[in-house]
Formats: sequence, structure tokens, C-alpha cells
Amino acid sequence: MLYKQTLKKVSTVFGTVATAFIVQQSIVHAADLPTIESGTLLIGSDMTYPPYIQIEDGEPAGFEVEFMNAVAEHMGLEPEYVDTRFAQLIVGLRSNQFDVIASLLYITPERAEVIDYVPHTQTGSSILTAIDFADSPSEPQELCGMRVSSIQGASWIPKLQKVSDEHCVPNDLGTIDIREFATAPEATQAILSGAVEAQFADAAVAQLAVEKRNGALKITSEELIYPIPVGLGINTENTELKEAIASAIEKMKETGEYQEILSAYNLTAPNQDEVESALSDS
Repeated sequence: MLYKQTLKKVSTVFGTVATAFIVQQSIVHAADLPTIESGTLLIGSDMTYPPYIQIEDGEPAGFEVEFMNAVAEHMGLEPEYVDTRFAQLIVGLRSNQFDVIASLLYITPERAEVIDYVPHTQTGSSILTAIDFADSPSEPQELCGMRVSSIQGASWIPKLQKVSDEHCVPNDLGTIDIREFATAPEATQAILSGAVEAQFADAAVAQLAVEKRNGALKITSEELIYPIPVGLGINTENTELKEAIASAIEKMKETGEYQEILSAYNLTAPNQDEVESALSDS
């Protein structure tokens, strides 16, 4: 759909012809891209993880959808989403069921052995409290002596426990009393009921909780905690498509769309050092 963006009001025959030429060139460029279906970008996603990607009123929605719609537009392609369970996404990509994976795909060395990445965002964790809570903990070290809720089995729980054992206890600040819940909404409800003082949650999940609770909650951390780079998955041999997607993202940065979408979900741009660290074996 890039060609629609090139249409401008013109008052001369020359201008009309020039615009038509640009439109034609954009269409030709899109047709030349090595996608499975000409003119279409097939996107594999597991649409069960709001607010990153989900089905709303029968339509794909969430961060990855907003992001990929913009990418496809700059590529002159029509986005089409293929709902696929997460465990089957890489298999589906490699068997050409879709062109790209957009489904909160963490960058790992194991995955990088079989697919290529275009890093497009960086997620991490945030701290939530009640809006009227006196303290505003901005980092794990400031959670000492507090009851903290979390979704059960989260990757940050061992890290919080380590902070508690190695920082809080030796400094007589009290432990971080981690209370685990089956779901993120239950962990949020624990704040509202007074069962805990704070919640540790995924950054976008935290943002969604604040928006849904109508001023009852606040995010007190100012930066992502324990950041994790996320990428779009592409077949390793499809370098032309990878370059086209990377180019579209650069155009989004120029227009301001990129930062606008990330900010709406409490996310940040990927840090190159974090990407390299994620791809290493260490």
C-alpha cells in the first residue's frame, strides 16, 4: 500500500504523470519482493498474548499488528496474518507457510541457528503500584521490604530473589516477599486489594493494566528492567526480504511512526549491545 502514500494533489499534467510513474514504480518494487504470495506479506503470529498480539472483534490487534501493518505499508504490500501456535512458528516459517514471524520472538542463539532476525523492539519488566502508594520504586533494589506480586514462573523471579538475598538481606532492608499468581491480572488485583505493595510485570502488560484500571495504578520504574531484545523472524536465505523489512523500519523511524508505536506499548528500541549479548552463548 505504499503507492497510496505517494499520491499528492497536483495541478499540472506533468505532475499527474510524475505521480503515476512513482505509483507504478512502487507497485513494481512490491511485486519484485520475494514473498510467498505476490503483493502480500504473510505474517505468522500466535494471537493469544495481549497486548502484543490478540484477536479483537474477529480481527488481529496489538503491538505486532500495528507495527507490521506499518512495515507492510512502507513495503507496498498487503499484510495478512496467519494465526499459529508459538511452538510451530519457526517450523511454519521454514516450510514457507508465511514470510515473517511477528510474535514477541525473543532473540536467542538457538533460534539464530535456523532463522534470521530483524531486531525491532526491546521488551522487559516494569514495576507497578497503586496510584496513592507513598513510595515509587524504580528498580528491584528499591523493592526491599515489600510484598511484590508476579505471574507464576516468570523469568524475573530468580533475579528478584537474587537481589533480595544479595542486597536486601545483607543491608537489613527486609526481603522482597514475592507472591506468585496464576495470571498477570490476578497479580494486579493483589495491588488493588492491598495484598501486596507492588507488582513486577512485563512492560507492555503493565501499560495495559494501567490503562484498564482508570487511574488506580501507576508505573513507577522509568526504564525497562531486565531488557530482552525482540526480533522479526525471517528465513536465512531470504536476504532480499530481510533488507526490505529493515528498510521499511528505517522509513518508520524517519516518519516518527516507529517511536509512536513503541511508546504506546511502553516498549523501547532494541539496544545493539543487548542484541549481541542475546546472540552470544554466554
